[in-house]
Amino acid sequence: MPPAREVKRERRRWRVRRVLSYVAAAVIACVVASTARGEDDAALVAAAKAEGKLTFYTSFLGAPFHLVAIKSFEKKYGIPVEMLDVRASELRERLRTEQAAGRFIGDVIQNGAATMIRSQRDGELQPHGGIANTSRLSPRQAATDVVVPSYILAYGILVNTTQVKPADEPKSWKDLLDPRWKGKIQSDDMRALGGGQVMFSVLQDAFGRDYHEKLAAQQPIFSRDVGNDERRVARGEFPMRIPQLFSNTTVLKGLPVKLIIPQEGVPYIRFDMALLRNAPHPNAARLFINHYLSDEVQLIYANAGLIPVVDQLEGPVKEEMRALSGAKLLGTTDVDTQDAMLALAKEIYK
Repeated sequence: MPPAREVKRERRRWRVRRVLSYVAAAVIACVVASTARGEDDAALVAAAKAEGKLTFYTSFLGAPFHLVAIKSFEKKYGIPVEMLDVRASELRERLRTEQAAGRFIGDVIQNGAATMIRSQRDGELQPHGGIANTSRLSPRQAATDVVVPSYILAYGILVNTTQVKPADEPKSWKDLLDPRWKGKIQSDDMRALGGGQVMFSVLQDAFGRDYHEKLAAQQPIFSRDVGNDERRVARGEFPMRIPQLFSNTTVLKGLPVKLIIPQEGVPYIRFDMALLRNAPHPNAARLFINHYLSDEVQLIYANAGLIPVVDQLEGPVKEEMRALSGAKLLGTTDVDTQDAMLALAKEIYK
């Protein structure tokens, strides 16, 4: 039997080891929690600040929340951001032209998931090298080594409430075929990349060509001037517009318009982010993408009528925005059928 004094010493050593193990576990937990919260990597922040600026390309034309998110980044890190905000088709052409000429201007691109796959296949993107906040993503919205989800947007129908009585509001996408709406439906152009093409593809998958031929017979008026088109509906120049971004409806608050969510569900598209090939400011780009997965920016998205891509948000989401984020999703685009869908839309909507 060991002496009693030695037993006591061993017990004290065991208690110390146990306490140290708890401390170590707590430290590890803090590190994991810090990563989950996206707390900043000091070396990355320093390298990003040394690069001095960031150029951001996005295809969500005219979205006010972009400016809010950018300002939050600039305020936090002191890194100025230059934004190019154009239609998806224009952005694709811009990228092809710049990179073919060896003019690498953009750092980060944000575009629809299907278009981002095309950009990756065309060699326009580069691996991001790791983004800390991807650990916060919903399992359904996993990142790859190149693209990182940033938000999901959905489309409904915008109606002018002075011209469309409650009893006449379209409850279904098929209600757009009612003869009363012939020549009165304003539509985003379905023959080009953008919201109109997303809607075309999803409704083609859901209802088939016959539906689109009947909708074409309704003589929808195509336009690509999103912000102005929405206001034309608000002014009563058109009784309705398709497809209507949930998020854009928030800026029309107080005007005689209403967002309709059809019973079948709504077309949607996930917007991803990535580093452009040979990005001049790669560290600022990584920091920027990481910031877009923070609670701060994801809450900006949620309160703008977009669907966040992270599971949990620490902050208030407006009641009306929570309702929008729960809308039934009907479908989205497929990169492998995108060209065929564009060709079909041009064939039907002449």
